[in-house]
Order: sequence, then structure tokens, then C-alpha cells
Amino acid sequence: MYTTLITEVENNICIITINRPDKLNALNKDVFDELDQAIDEVYSDTGIRSVIITGSGTKAFVAGADISEFVDMPIEKAPDLARKGQIVFDKIENCPKPVIAAVNGFALGGGCELALACHFIYASENAKFGQPEVNLGLIPGYGGTQRLTQVIGRNRAMELLMSGNMITAKEAMEYGMVNKVVPQEELLSAAKAILGVIQTKAPVAVSKIIECVNNFDHTQQGYDFEIKKFGECFRTSDMKEGTFAFLEKRKPQFKGQ
Repeated sequence: MYTTLITEVENNICIITINRPDKLNALNKDVFDELDQAIDEVYSDTGIRSVIITGSGTKAFVAGADISEFVDMPIEKAPDLARKGQIVFDKIENCPKPVIAAVNGFALGGGCELALACHFIYASENAKFGQPEVNLGLIPGYGGTQRLTQVIGRNRAMELLMSGNMITAKEAMEYGMVNKVVPQEELLSAAKAILGVIQTKAPVAVSKIIECVNNFDHTQQGYDFEIKKFGECFRTSDMKEGTFAFLEKRKPQFKGQ
């Protein structure tokens, strides 16, 4: 179905693999178009409860954008390129189903931005992260300046963005960018395991958590948004089932309603 992606569904988990290993899974127009389509399917397919995004091979998650596409691009088209990437990555960030980045190697430039757009990141021990766009006389265009700052803080983001330096998976975990680091052969199993846990929870509540965290706001507006979503959960059958199951000392049977 796809030429740049491999997709499979296992135990309600959709595994999306960027499949351009000869190009270190670099992002080009075809990848963006197909990733956009694949995420649309995640939204619409009720048989999919969660998502893992990873890269083909053992060297790279996504080593960046396909720079060869930049060479003959008219200057006036550059904002359109960035806008397309942001639209796809925003769709991933706001997906109502959990999306994990399983980073199995280099996550550089657009690859780092893709990982940051996911709800959280698991990484293999050989993974490396960076935003080296400054080396090309560019800046990140797919949301990297914003998400990186949100995740690791202003000062560390400034250093990584301005130096173009890479950091290891261990350093990325110390920075708060990565949740867990495992040997490469255990990466997908670890991601599947945590999603298996999450999939036992009420789907509507999980989606409201994603909404609230993505709308994090230090002002009263953020707390008001949480109040609204809390009230929406109270209207669900899953909330009633979860409450009764707790009182009856049994496991809840959530239906996403």
C-alpha cells in the first residue's frame, strides 16, 4: 500500500516503520504524504488503539530531511515545505490515541522533530538526537524550535539548536527528552509492553489526558480546560464501569464509550 512506510497492526497496536534504509530513512515528500495518510487511518480505524513509529534497519530512526529536495526548490516554496511537515506532525501530536516514538538510531533534524511530536519516546542504546540544521544555514522547520524548548527547557534547547551538536540516548533521557533507554533488540518489545498497559485503561480518558497535556498552560485557562475535560469523562460509560469495577474489586471492561 505504501512505498516509503511499512505498517502492521498487532494486538491493536499500529506499528509504522519509515522504510528508506538506503537513505537512513530520510524524510521526503513521499514520506510526508504517506505518513499523513497512515495517521489518518489511525484516527479512523477503531481496531487501532495505539501507535509505534520507528525506522527501518539498525542505524537510523530518521536521519533528517532529504536534503537533495532542497537543492532546486524555489525560495517561495520553502514555507510550504515547513507548513506541510508541521501539519503532519501536529496531527501526530494531537492524535487521540497514544503514539510512541521507538528511536532505533539517528534521530536528527526532521527525525528529532518527528520523535518530539510523538507523545513520548523510547530509545535504543545507540540512538542519537540532534537538530543540526544550523550547519546548513537553516533552522528546524517542522516544530523543532518549539517542541524541543518545551521538552528540555530554554537553555539546553538554545545550546543544541545553535551548536548543531548531537546527544546520546542517555543524555536525552537525562534532559527529559527520552522516557526509557533499552538495548536495540528490546526496543519494540518495551514500547509494546507500555502500550499494552495503556490499552487496559479507558480510551476516552486516555484521549482527554492527551488533550489536556497538549494544552498545558500555566495560566488559569489551562486549569479551566482540565475542568472541562474532567466533566466530559464523567459523562462516559467507561467512567461508570471503572468506578463500579473499583468498588466491586474487579478488572474494568472499558469500551471507549
